[in-house]
Amino acid sequence: MHEEAVADKPLHRLECMEIWGGNEAIDDAIAVSGLDAWVISQPHAGDPSGGDIHFVSTCGSGRIARFMIADVAGHGKSASEVADKLRRLMRKHINRLNQTRFVRDLNREFLWAYQSETFATALLTSYFASTDHLIICNAGHPVPLWYRSQLGTWYRLEHTMADRVKRIFNLPLGIIEPTSYYQFAVRLERNDLVLIYSDAVIEARNGEGRPLGDDGLLEVVGRIDPARPERFCPELLDALSTYRNHGPAEDDVTVALLHHNAGNPPRQSIREMVRVMGKMFGLVKV
Repeated sequence: MHEEAVADKPLHRLECMEIWGGNEAIDDAIAVSGLDAWVISQPHAGDPSGGDIHFVSTCGSGRIARFMIADVAGHGKSASEVADKLRRLMRKHINRLNQTRFVRDLNREFLWAYQSETFATALLTSYFASTDHLIICNAGHPVPLWYRSQLGTWYRLEHTMADRVKRIFNLPLGIIEPTSYYQFAVRLERNDLVLIYSDAVIEARNGEGRPLGDDGLLEVVGRIDPARPERFCPELLDALSTYRNHGPAEDDVTVALLHHNAGNPPRQSIREMVRVMGKMFGLVKV
């Protein structure tokens, strides 16, 4: 992966077993094997931190990258405490491809710590660079959007069940335990885009009080040039501001755009492998 100037900011390449993110205001660009990503998070009312939490992690081999956005009920200190719990859980599961166990553990942590006093939605994706697959697990979060470059069209990236099942699936975190979470995978082509966002995006209201909604978001993203992914998030936020008649957002706003560059995982030197082993055994902080 490269580090180059993108919209006046460099792409920061994550190292193996690195965790990046939090719940602070941010406008940054990162890179992992096969993907470039741009993340903007704007806490409500200009606060330095909020209830939207974003994390990115990479596994020991550099082949698995995990992107997560969670929307926690509340702001400030309580959200920061949740962010710390998420970081510990991401460290625990950093080398696991099956992310449903991560989400089940997270749900259990929420219930144990908060006794249903708060809850969160979360969208967890894992990118497997060796096969170009993106694996999605959704816990009550807004459905991400997928731009398929070969077709030139945006789609809702969601799992469709063949028939109704008896068990309860995909509730927000901290509602009931046990809850099952399923995951599904799609294969990305070069220059595909995936947009992950918090619910403040589709809940933006115009002067008549009408929310943007899922269909409105599809119309908005369809007017943004997909060939310039580095400008996508700022242009999306500008469009949301216009829709709100330039009024303030009513909640924290977070958007993350993943751009599939189809790069292969890097070969690790002996020194890099030793460093990764140190992280795996707790000798180097993750």
